[in-house]
Amino acid sequence: MKLLLGLLSAAIFCSAIMPGQDDELAKSIERGKMVYSENCITCHMSAGEGIPASFPPLAKSDYFDKNPDNAIKTVKFGLIGKIKVNGMEYDNMMPNPGLGNDEIADVVNYIMNSWGNTSEKKIVTEKMVEETKEKK
Repeated sequence: MKLLLGLLSAAIFCSAIMPGQDDELAKSIERGKMVYSENCITCHMSAGEGIPASFPPLAKSDYFDKNPDNAIKTVKFGLIGKIKVNGMEYDNMMPNPGLGNDEIADVVNYIMNSWGNTSEKKIVTEKMVEETKEKK
């Protein structure tokens, strides 16, 4: 019993001292919300619903759900050409928004954890964004 109590106390102490991934993800999502409101909200709207036939929804988006790397690539490099999102085809252009890798990670974390999207607590890091290469 003493061992169990000691282990539980140590776990609580360590979690209080060392911020976990959940804390980092929460901070990233908050920063990403600001990036989104400054760069994305005009086309994709405040609740990520997009504009039918013009700009795809980010909310409950199967385009990102099926392949989360699409989110990083789209924000990092922009997008030209046809894509299918939630059964609807879009053929528009999203220019490269010119964000830094840290801002891209934050806004992707915000998008992937808002409006019914869930990243299952997987955080996108600046290093992941940096390592993402554009398909030719």
